[in-house]
Amino acid sequence: MKNIKFFAAAVVLSTLSFASLAESVTASALTLDAAEAKIAAQAQQQGAGYKITEANFNNGVHMTAELTK
Repeated sequence: MKNIKFFAAAVVLSTLSFASLAESVTASALTLDAAEAKIAAQAQQQGAGYKITEANFNNGVHMTAELTK
């Protein structure tokens, strides 16, 4: 029983620490500048910085970024 409680506590703590590090956000637009502006607005709204992790261009732009606090 002690091992189960220890394992459960480890899972909860590791989940919390990963969740607090970064949050992924996405935006879609017609241009790279417009997509980045949407990402920047989301970051500013949450009081965070951002790092673009992915951008695709195929009849528009789809961009993913991680917000960091």
